[in-house]
Amino acid sequence: MADAPQVFDGAMGTEIYRRGVFLNACYDELCLTNAQLIANIHTDYVDAGADVIETNSFGANRVKLRAFGLAEKAVEINAAAARLARAAAGETVCVVGSVGPCLANPQPLDETLRLELQSAFDDQVRALVAGGVDAILLETFTGLAELQLAAEVAARYGLPVLASVAVDEEGRSAGGTSAALLAETLDADGHVSAVGLNCGCGPAGILKPLADVIARTRKPVIVMPNAGGPREVGGRKLYLNSPEYFTEYAKKYVELGARGVGGCCGTGPEHIRLAARAIRTLSGVKKHVEVRAREAARDVAVVATAEKSALARALAAGKKVASVEFLPPRTGAGMGKLLAKVRQVQAAGVEAVNIPDGPRASARVSPMITALTIERETGVEVILHCCCRDRNLIGMQSDLLGAAAAGLRNVLLVTGDPPKLGDYPDATGVFDVDSIGLTQLVSNLNHGFDAAGHPIDPPTALLAGVGANPCAVEMQREIDRYFAKLDAGAEFVITQPVFDPQALLRFLDRVEKHPRTVPVLAGVWPLLSFRNAEFMNNEVPGVVVPPAVLDRMAACRTGDDAKKTGVDIAREIMAAIAPRVQGFQVSAPLGNVEMALTVLAG
Repeated sequence: MADAPQVFDGAMGTEIYRRGVFLNACYDELCLTNAQLIANIHTDYVDAGADVIETNSFGANRVKLRAFGLAEKAVEINAAAARLARAAAGETVCVVGSVGPCLANPQPLDETLRLELQSAFDDQVRALVAGGVDAILLETFTGLAELQLAAEVAARYGLPVLASVAVDEEGRSAGGTSAALLAETLDADGHVSAVGLNCGCGPAGILKPLADVIARTRKPVIVMPNAGGPREVGGRKLYLNSPEYFTEYAKKYVELGARGVGGCCGTGPEHIRLAARAIRTLSGVKKHVEVRAREAARDVAVVATAEKSALARALAAGKKVASVEFLPPRTGAGMGKLLAKVRQVQAAGVEAVNIPDGPRASARVSPMITALTIERETGVEVILHCCCRDRNLIGMQSDLLGAAAAGLRNVLLVTGDPPKLGDYPDATGVFDVDSIGLTQLVSNLNHGFDAAGHPIDPPTALLAGVGANPCAVEMQREIDRYFAKLDAGAEFVITQPVFDPQALLRFLDRVEKHPRTVPVLAGVWPLLSFRNAEFMNNEVPGVVVPPAVLDRMAACRTGDDAKKTGVDIAREIMAAIAPRVQGFQVSAPLGNVEMALTVLAG
């Protein structure tokens, strides 16, 4: 498979039904009787951004076609399916031949049927290959023996064979085999090029089985869940099958290590359109501009970390520090209220305030203008967030040089959320570099060189902070990125909001093994309500709220009780982690500065 994760198409069967074909029809035969309909579906998936499309041939084997009196047309149907997909795909999109099981679910493979099934698979695969497919996808299998038989047959034709099984949320096939055992068996099968999970359950339900599969195979893993079904949330039955819901999990699959992501029953072109856009803007997917490390010239006076700002001096001295995070106002008219809140935290002795850059891909007053206004009007130091999403490398360097020239000294360098998370889904995520590259850029500026290697004198004196996620799904990747940020020149760290103290302590145990350690400020978010806790857990990337915390918030009967409980939880978390961190960044939820100060007072 390609280096970057590939986006597969969505469902064919449910999409055919959605376009007006009754369930009693043979959907595979439509390749002959209504070729334009099938071609249109393929084209819609290509236009949506799919890298890989599947032929409309899932049930086009002699055994399944027999029920429709079409067994003798198996070769003709498969050849037509391949030609239709190939024509829609053009030169840049791959076509995989879809091959489903012959046996009913969960019928075991009787040895008396082996020759018949072998012949049926052979006819189907031979026709698909002749029609021009690039690979064979064996999908929605539940019996391991039948899947391996199909893989053995498909491998004879010299194309990659992708073997995908259907499992439930417990990670078991209809025949009772675990996803872990399936993965281990297919990993050892020399006929199989890639391992997959499809159908069986929705986006959330397939996440754990996917993690089990990825951990047990060295082969590329593909995941194609259903759109989703009803789940009980807050006592209500909600149908979690929107393109947005599907897309959030598609990103999680890539972060977990999946090399291919697509959709099964219930997904359509709009699901794939949003998922493709989001996946391609992920930091780990896009190829970044290289920012090379540069040593300072001998005649350049590099500013020592402790001399860069008051915050830097406090951190270097080992002092416990606190900051409070405020969102920039939506318009200039809100600046006065923000300044009043900043003065409140200033009076409480807070060392700095954090100003995010387009949090959750929203548009607000420029964070730099907000930061400059705060420092000019109040004298409180600002930690300015700098995000890689919205500006190219030239623009980010200009902003950093401008911030330094204007007197801002503390920056938090983050990759940023993809635009699809926010209010502007059609905006383009730039991501010329990620937070590692941006940290290296700041380090170079501090050593007297710009991104192109041109000297600047005097150098900047920016205190470079970075983010960390102690609850990352793929923890080793997070650790590796943390170490890369330190190597690039990070001077302090602020974590995502911590709701599980033990998770943070385990994270610190691992990152403190790096030869270079820097001060860590733990993110703290006082929860406002159970709804706020659910939102943080389900919607904010990198944040995990443990069930015990959710249960405590759910037990609150009034708004005041919920706020008090949220403050109590935040204080308990801070007490548990205080010996291991050098301070806290406390958020003011929905601008509630009183809650933030109450937490810090404890």
